[in-house]
Amino acid sequence: MNFFLETLKVIALSLYYLLESLVFLVVPRRKKNVSGEIVLITGAGSGVGRFLSLKFASLGATVVLWDINQEGLKETSRLARENGAVRVHCYICDCSKRQEVYRVADQVKKEVGDVSILVNNAGTVIGKRLIDSPDSLVEKTLEVNIMAHFWTYKAFLPAMMASNHGHLVSIASLAGLMGINCLSDYCASKFAAVGFAESVHFEMRHLGKTGVKTTVVCPCIINTGMFDGCRSKWPNLFPSLEPEYVAEKIVTAVRQDQEILLLPRSAYFLLTLKHLLPVKAVALLVDYFGILHVMDSFKGRAKKD
Repeated sequence: MNFFLETLKVIALSLYYLLESLVFLVVPRRKKNVSGEIVLITGAGSGVGRFLSLKFASLGATVVLWDINQEGLKETSRLARENGAVRVHCYICDCSKRQEVYRVADQVKKEVGDVSILVNNAGTVIGKRLIDSPDSLVEKTLEVNIMAHFWTYKAFLPAMMASNHGHLVSIASLAGLMGINCLSDYCASKFAAVGFAESVHFEMRHLGKTGVKTTVVCPCIINTGMFDGCRSKWPNLFPSLEPEYVAEKIVTAVRQDQEILLLPRSAYFLLTLKHLLPVKAVALLVDYFGILHVMDSFKGRAKKD
């Protein structure tokens, strides 16, 4: 009898949640207020991280900026203040180094307060075939793109759990949902970031910490320079995204407590097909959408002398 009742309950709630999600496609969710929140953004010195800093600052949040690029941090701080930011705090931090993350995190807690919105945005990419990727760079990719998430969560999550209030944001990638040629290390790190964030999400539910929200962001190519040279076969379906647009979508997703955000919207369709179709059919689609060749003209961000 318990099996029947629980099964009936799951079916009924699943239908309800499906209907709810369809309604939210038409009727926007209510946005929460982030004024007064302490928002920490890694990789804030440029690209999406910079625009996230500006948008959260314009909404009245205290922004804590982390990056290894001091000049980039100064510029982001300047722009944030021009956009009305009252409290901006900058810290040099190499997120690939565990002890440095913990050290700077302690400094933030003492000087600013408990972080209530954590955005793991810092990332790096090699863009080479597996056998051509230097071991040291593979390790660096994993350290920045996923291991840093462990250290920042362990540093700031306890305070969120204690108050049952906070938001964890993981900037992953569509490469964290589908393998891509010449991105074995990057895909591995982003698949890990998606799985890690999802696991923590369920941990919070299991512990009854429903006030600690999570958002996983999986965009395609963003025009930040990291994937310079990459081109989509069908740009109307999978365009290169502008960082300001991506940042706006992320902030909206956070304010609406949206658990997962795929960009562009066509990615939802592709992901659904991946899980429904046979492997050979998926391989056919991968070729059709040009995913096998998206890295053929990869240049990456220009190195400074």
